[in-house]
Amino acid sequence: MSTLFRHALRLHQQDPDSPLSRDGRPFPDEARHRRRSPREKDSRRSGIEAAAILDRHFDKPDAPASDLAEAFHDVEVPIHRNEHITAAALRADRQRVRQTGRWLVRHSTDRCSAIIGLALLATDWVEEDIPLIQTIGLLSNTFGPLAAEALRRRHGGGEALRWLAERVGGWGRVYVVEELCRHAHTSRDWLLRHACDGDFLNGYFAGKVATATHLHEAITSTEVDDDLVDHTARVLKAMADCAGMGMTLEHYPPAPIVLAAHAGHLARQAPTVSRYVDAALIADYLTDKTPEKCGCTPEQRDDIARQYLAVLNHQDWCDTVRANLNQDRDFSTWFPKVAARLHLPAFTDPPDGDQ
Repeated sequence: MSTLFRHALRLHQQDPDSPLSRDGRPFPDEARHRRRSPREKDSRRSGIEAAAILDRHFDKPDAPASDLAEAFHDVEVPIHRNEHITAAALRADRQRVRQTGRWLVRHSTDRCSAIIGLALLATDWVEEDIPLIQTIGLLSNTFGPLAAEALRRRHGGGEALRWLAERVGGWGRVYVVEELCRHAHTSRDWLLRHACDGDFLNGYFAGKVATATHLHEAITSTEVDDDLVDHTARVLKAMADCAGMGMTLEHYPPAPIVLAAHAGHLARQAPTVSRYVDAALIADYLTDKTPEKCGCTPEQRDDIARQYLAVLNHQDWCDTVRANLNQDRDFSTWFPKVAARLHLPAFTDPPDGDQ
């Protein structure tokens, strides 16, 4: 059976600049993990059994790391930082913990042992382990939380986290971007332009990105580029549709500043389908919800909505979206409903010659 590390490395080499398809699943140990993993009912006790196994192992000075290869399969192994497992690592010899973590990450054929190995490395700070951590972190739905913490602790961790963030999606991206937001001063430019990739799960961190990067200052500055404007649209779209997930526009104090600034910049951009769709979804939210839900006064909400609609109704923008409407079947199925609510002429009025 292939190790988890070799599996991640092989998939990464096939497409080194993109997230792994399906987050790397199926894993080599998939058959062993079809049943649900054991879960401790009392969250305070989560990780205690795994920590006890580590304590017993480190109490034996000559026990090789390979003794732990199958040791954790039948106990709960949390994928996030765990105080019991961390304490067990800190009780043991630092060099031995490091060597054990490396061996488990690189050689484990069972994900449970690989996770424990990564948890051990997440208590350390040696820079030479960065490539090892990044590679296993590509299997990000499972290894993302601990990989993000392990990278953050190391000198150069901001750059290493950005590298990983550009190659993960779904929940893995949530874990990595949230870690970057905790230390936004080292990654502000990247977070302002690349954090949100349009996935629904962006709603968990879009508000954190806006807050940590001081988006209201960036989008109203004199140095605003298309990447910043386009990403701001993705942030606003995510915050408009993330109730129950993360910070909404209602609870984001600079909402009217950022919305108005984005609408103003949008009017000066070249029309594209993605810009049209993002702007229409934001406008749909503004016109459908109460001003309070938009984080605005009634006057602010109405004025900003009019700015968006003026762009969406402009002939150049209408022509662009009409020309590309039929290229995406999913888009042409759901988006006209939004357009109908907004009475957008790109959909309600036929082009010249079609009457």
